[in-house]
Amino acid sequence: MLEARGLSKFYGSVLAARDISFCLQPGQVVGYLGANGSGKSTTVKMLTGLLEPSDGQVVYNGQNIRNNLTAYRKRLGYVPEEANLYPYLSGEEYLDMVATLRAMPKPHKSKIISSLLHLFSLWPHRHVTMGSYSKGMRQRILLIAALMDNPDVLILDEPLSGLDVTSVLIIKNLIQALSARGKSVFYCSHILEVVEKVCSHLIILRKGQVIAQGTTSEVREHIGKSSLEGVFLQLVEERDVVQVANEIISVVVPA
Repeated sequence: MLEARGLSKFYGSVLAARDISFCLQPGQVVGYLGANGSGKSTTVKMLTGLLEPSDGQVVYNGQNIRNNLTAYRKRLGYVPEEANLYPYLSGEEYLDMVATLRAMPKPHKSKIISSLLHLFSLWPHRHVTMGSYSKGMRQRILLIAALMDNPDVLILDEPLSGLDVTSVLIIKNLIQALSARGKSVFYCSHILEVVEKVCSHLIILRKGQVIAQGTTSEVREHIGKSSLEGVFLQLVEERDVVQVANEIISVVVPA
Protein backbone atom coordinates (compact mmCIF):
# COMPACT_ATOMS: atom_id res chain seq x y z
CA MET A 1 0.00 0.00 0.00
CA LEU A 2 2.64 2.52 1.07
CA GLU A 3 6.24 2.13 -0.05
CA ALA A 4 9.46 3.99 0.57
CA ARG A 5 11.78 3.35 -2.36
CA GLY A 6 15.39 4.33 -1.76
CA LEU A 7 14.58 7.51 0.15
CA SER A 8 17.55 9.76 0.80
CA LYS A 9 17.68 13.30 2.12
CA PHE A 10 20.64 15.65 2.36
CA TYR A 11 20.65 19.14 3.83
CA GLY A 12 23.55 20.56 1.87
CA SER A 13 26.33 18.08 2.58
CA VAL A 14 24.72 16.80 5.77
CA LEU A 15 23.13 13.34 5.56
CA ALA A 16 19.73 13.01 7.23
CA ALA A 17 18.56 9.75 5.63
CA ARG A 18 20.10 7.39 3.08
CA ASP A 19 18.51 4.71 0.89
CA ILE A 20 15.55 3.93 3.15
CA SER A 21 13.23 1.30 1.68
CA PHE A 22 10.27 -0.55 3.16
CA CYS A 23 6.68 -1.50 2.40
CA LEU A 24 3.77 -0.84 4.76
CA GLN A 25 1.00 -3.34 4.09
CA PRO A 26 -2.69 -3.23 5.15
CA GLY A 27 -3.06 -4.42 8.74
CA GLN A 28 0.59 -3.87 9.63
CA VAL A 29 1.79 -1.70 12.50
CA VAL A 30 5.40 -0.79 11.77
CA GLY A 31 7.50 0.58 14.62
CA TYR A 32 10.14 3.06 13.44
CA LEU A 33 12.96 3.34 15.97
CA GLY A 34 16.21 5.21 16.31
CA ALA A 35 18.12 7.61 18.51
CA ASN A 36 17.62 11.37 18.28
CA GLY A 37 19.06 12.60 14.98
CA SER A 38 18.86 9.18 13.32
CA GLY A 39 16.49 10.35 10.56
CA LYS A 40 13.08 9.39 11.92
CA SER A 41 11.45 12.83 11.62
CA THR A 42 12.99 13.37 8.19
CA THR A 43 11.49 10.07 7.02
CA VAL A 44 8.08 11.00 8.44
CA LYS A 45 8.13 14.35 6.62
CA MET A 46 8.99 12.60 3.35
CA LEU A 47 6.21 10.03 3.88
CA THR A 48 3.63 12.77 4.48
CA GLY A 49 4.76 14.84 1.50
CA LEU A 50 5.96 17.72 3.69
CA LEU A 51 9.53 17.21 2.51
CA GLU A 52 10.72 16.22 -0.95
CA PRO A 53 13.41 13.51 -1.01
CA SER A 54 16.83 14.27 -2.44
CA ASP A 55 16.57 10.84 -4.05
CA GLY A 56 14.01 8.03 -4.16
CA GLN A 57 10.24 8.24 -3.95
CA VAL A 58 7.22 7.51 -1.77
CA VAL A 59 4.68 5.32 -3.56
CA TYR A 60 1.05 4.82 -2.54
CA ASN A 61 -0.98 2.16 -4.35
CA GLY A 62 1.58 2.08 -7.14
CA GLN A 63 1.72 5.86 -7.72
CA ASN A 64 4.32 8.41 -6.70
CA ILE A 65 2.58 10.56 -4.06
CA ARG A 66 3.99 13.68 -5.74
CA ASN A 67 1.72 13.02 -8.72
CA ASN A 68 -1.34 13.90 -6.61
CA LEU A 69 -0.50 14.96 -3.05
CA THR A 70 -4.05 16.11 -2.34
CA ALA A 71 -5.58 12.72 -3.12
CA TYR A 72 -2.85 10.93 -1.14
CA ARG A 73 -3.32 13.11 1.93
CA LYS A 74 -7.04 12.43 1.82
CA ARG A 75 -6.23 8.81 2.72
CA LEU A 76 -3.64 9.77 5.32
CA GLY A 77 -3.98 10.48 9.03
CA TYR A 78 -0.97 12.21 10.60
CA VAL A 79 -0.05 13.01 14.19
CA PRO A 80 3.11 15.17 14.20
CA GLU A 81 5.68 15.12 16.98
CA GLU A 82 5.02 18.77 17.85
CA ALA A 83 1.46 19.89 18.57
CA ASN A 84 1.64 23.18 16.64
CA LEU A 85 -2.02 24.19 16.80
CA TYR A 86 -3.77 27.56 16.43
CA PRO A 87 -3.98 28.80 20.03
CA TYR A 88 -6.82 31.27 19.32
CA LEU A 89 -9.15 28.54 17.98
CA SER A 90 -11.23 26.33 20.22
CA GLY A 91 -10.81 22.57 19.94
CA GLU A 92 -14.13 22.27 18.13
CA GLU A 93 -13.30 25.12 15.73
CA TYR A 94 -9.96 23.53 14.86
CA LEU A 95 -11.52 20.15 14.16
CA ASP A 96 -14.25 21.77 12.07
CA MET A 97 -11.56 23.57 10.03
CA VAL A 98 -9.65 20.31 9.46
CA ALA A 99 -12.85 18.50 8.47
CA THR A 100 -13.70 21.29 6.00
CA LEU A 101 -10.22 21.14 4.46
CA ARG A 102 -10.67 17.38 4.08
CA ALA A 103 -14.05 17.99 2.36
CA MET A 104 -16.01 15.93 4.87
CA PRO A 105 -19.81 16.31 4.39
CA LYS A 106 -21.23 18.79 6.91
CA PRO A 107 -23.78 16.57 8.74
CA HIS A 108 -21.24 13.74 8.90
CA LYS A 109 -18.39 15.89 10.19
CA SER A 110 -20.54 17.42 12.94
CA LYS A 111 -21.56 13.98 14.19
CA ILE A 112 -18.01 12.63 14.05
CA ILE A 113 -16.48 15.64 15.81
CA SER A 114 -19.11 15.56 18.55
CA SER A 115 -18.70 11.82 19.14
CA LEU A 116 -14.90 11.93 19.24
CA LEU A 117 -14.80 14.94 21.56
CA HIS A 118 -16.97 12.95 23.97
CA LEU A 119 -14.87 9.77 23.63
CA PHE A 120 -11.59 11.64 24.13
CA SER A 121 -13.03 13.45 27.21
CA LEU A 122 -12.78 16.87 25.55
CA TRP A 123 -16.48 17.71 25.21
CA PRO A 124 -16.57 20.05 28.25
CA HIS A 125 -13.60 21.96 26.77
CA ARG A 126 -14.83 22.14 23.17
CA HIS A 127 -15.38 25.92 23.24
CA VAL A 128 -12.16 26.71 25.12
CA THR A 129 -9.29 28.14 23.06
CA MET A 130 -6.45 25.68 22.60
CA GLY A 131 -3.93 28.18 23.93
CA SER A 132 -5.17 27.22 27.40
CA TYR A 133 -5.16 23.46 26.72
CA SER A 134 -2.68 21.18 28.47
CA LYS A 135 -0.17 19.23 26.37
CA GLY A 136 -2.27 16.09 26.73
CA MET A 137 -5.43 17.89 25.57
CA ARG A 138 -3.65 19.25 22.50
CA GLN A 139 -2.37 15.74 21.76
CA ARG A 140 -5.90 14.35 21.92
CA ILE A 141 -7.06 17.04 19.46
CA LEU A 142 -4.30 15.93 17.06
CA LEU A 143 -5.39 12.32 17.39
CA ILE A 144 -9.02 13.20 16.65
CA ALA A 145 -7.94 15.24 13.61
CA ALA A 146 -5.91 12.29 12.31
CA LEU A 147 -8.68 9.74 12.82
CA MET A 148 -11.91 11.48 11.99
CA ASP A 149 -11.88 11.03 8.20
CA ASN A 150 -11.30 7.26 8.45
CA PRO A 151 -7.81 7.21 6.83
CA ASP A 152 -6.31 4.07 5.32
CA VAL A 153 -2.81 4.97 6.54
CA LEU A 154 -1.89 6.47 9.92
CA ILE A 155 1.51 8.05 10.52
CA LEU A 156 1.99 8.59 14.24
CA ASP A 157 5.06 10.46 15.47
CA GLU A 158 5.28 10.12 19.28
CA PRO A 159 1.46 9.95 19.58
CA LEU A 160 1.47 9.28 23.34
CA SER A 161 3.36 12.45 24.25
CA GLY A 162 1.71 14.15 27.22
CA LEU A 163 -1.17 11.68 27.51
CA ASP A 164 -2.45 10.37 30.84
CA VAL A 165 -2.43 6.65 31.63
CA THR A 166 -6.05 6.09 30.59
CA SER A 167 -5.52 7.82 27.22
CA VAL A 168 -2.35 5.80 26.62
CA LEU A 169 -4.22 2.55 27.21
CA ILE A 170 -7.03 3.68 24.89
CA ILE A 171 -4.57 4.54 22.09
CA LYS A 172 -2.72 1.22 22.45
CA ASN A 173 -5.97 -0.68 22.09
CA LEU A 174 -7.13 1.63 19.30
CA ILE A 175 -4.00 0.94 17.23
CA GLN A 176 -4.53 -2.80 17.56
CA ALA A 177 -8.21 -2.44 16.60
CA LEU A 178 -7.35 -0.33 13.55
CA SER A 179 -4.77 -2.90 12.46
CA ALA A 180 -7.37 -5.67 12.79
CA ARG A 181 -9.58 -3.68 10.39
CA GLY A 182 -6.86 -3.49 7.75
CA LYS A 183 -5.52 -0.03 8.49
CA SER A 184 -1.78 0.56 8.07
CA VAL A 185 0.05 2.26 10.93
CA PHE A 186 3.53 3.78 10.85
CA TYR A 187 4.50 4.32 14.49
CA CYS A 188 7.48 6.38 15.66
CA SER A 189 8.20 6.33 19.37
CA HIS A 190 10.88 6.22 22.04
CA ILE A 191 8.62 4.24 24.38
CA LEU A 192 9.98 0.79 23.62
CA GLU A 193 7.54 -1.18 25.77
CA VAL A 194 4.61 0.30 23.83
CA VAL A 195 6.29 -0.37 20.48
CA GLU A 196 6.89 -3.98 21.52
CA LYS A 197 3.25 -4.31 22.53
CA VAL A 198 1.52 -2.82 19.47
CA CYS A 199 3.92 -3.20 16.51
CA SER A 200 3.92 -6.25 14.24
CA HIS A 201 7.06 -5.11 12.40
CA LEU A 202 10.14 -3.03 13.20
CA ILE A 203 12.50 -0.78 11.30
CA ILE A 204 15.56 0.42 13.22
CA LEU A 205 17.66 3.39 12.10
CA ARG A 206 21.19 4.42 12.95
CA LYS A 207 22.80 7.56 11.56
CA GLY A 208 20.23 7.88 8.78
CA GLN A 209 20.36 4.28 7.57
CA VAL A 210 18.24 1.19 8.20
CA ILE A 211 20.24 -1.34 10.22
CA ALA A 212 17.47 -3.87 10.96
CA GLN A 213 13.92 -4.59 9.80
CA GLY A 214 11.43 -7.42 9.90
CA THR A 215 8.75 -8.72 12.20
CA THR A 216 9.23 -7.83 15.85
CA SER A 217 10.03 -11.45 16.75
CA GLU A 218 12.41 -11.84 13.78
CA VAL A 219 14.43 -8.78 14.80
CA ARG A 220 14.66 -9.98 18.41
CA GLU A 221 15.70 -13.49 17.37
CA HIS A 222 18.27 -12.24 14.83
CA ILE A 223 19.98 -10.10 17.43
CA GLY A 224 19.62 -12.77 20.10
CA LYS A 225 17.82 -10.56 22.58
CA SER A 226 14.62 -11.38 24.46
CA SER A 227 13.41 -7.77 24.68
CA LEU A 228 13.18 -4.82 22.34
CA GLU A 229 15.14 -2.77 24.86
CA GLY A 230 18.03 -5.20 24.52
CA VAL A 231 17.86 -5.00 20.71
CA PHE A 232 17.81 -1.21 20.77
CA LEU A 233 20.75 -0.93 23.15
CA GLN A 234 22.86 -3.33 21.10
CA LEU A 235 22.10 -1.85 17.69
CA VAL A 236 21.62 1.86 18.32
CA GLU A 237 22.99 3.10 21.62
CA GLU A 238 26.75 3.45 21.60
CA ARG A 239 27.10 4.11 25.35
CA ASP A 240 26.87 1.78 28.34
CA VAL A 241 23.66 3.13 29.85
CA VAL A 242 24.25 1.51 33.26
CA GLN A 243 27.71 3.06 33.47
CA VAL A 244 26.39 6.50 32.46
CA ALA A 245 23.64 6.29 35.09
CA ASN A 246 26.20 5.41 37.76
CA GLU A 247 28.48 8.25 36.68
CA ILE A 248 25.57 10.69 36.97
CA ILE A 249 24.92 9.40 40.50
CA SER A 250 28.59 9.92 41.36
CA VAL A 251 28.32 13.56 40.29
CA VAL A 252 25.06 14.49 42.03
CA VAL A 253 25.16 12.26 45.14
CA PRO A 254 27.98 12.84 47.62
CA ALA A 255 30.10 9.77 48.40
